[in-house]
Amino acid sequence: MLAVIVWWNLEESGQTIESLREFLRAEAVDRFSHVTGLRLKFWISDQDTNRWGAVLLWESVEAAAAPIPGRAAELIGYPPSHHFSFTIEATTEGIYSLARLSGRGVAVEN
Repeated sequence: MLAVIVWWNLEESGQTIESLREFLRAEAVDRFSHVTGLRLKFWISDQDTNRWGAVLLWESVEAAAAPIPGRAAELIGYPPSHHFSFTIEATTEGIYSLARLSGRGVAVEN
């Protein structure tokens, strides 16, 4: 398994966190729900520092290497400020009450 983190500083972009939330609602969440080998993707933001990004958990390095339907760099106007890949050493799930993670978060719950 592989974890990938991408992060943009939006200071030079015409996009805002709110406009990117609309992008999630309009197309990105649904588009990524069909990506083979993607176990989980969650989008992250930091209003105080005007940053936007995502964390992706892949079943394999091969799955992570396949083309993905991302448009964030196109919308933001430049590639991520940071791009990191990490080998997953172990996983576990705790005790939780949410039946599913899909459809959760500020962009889709508001």
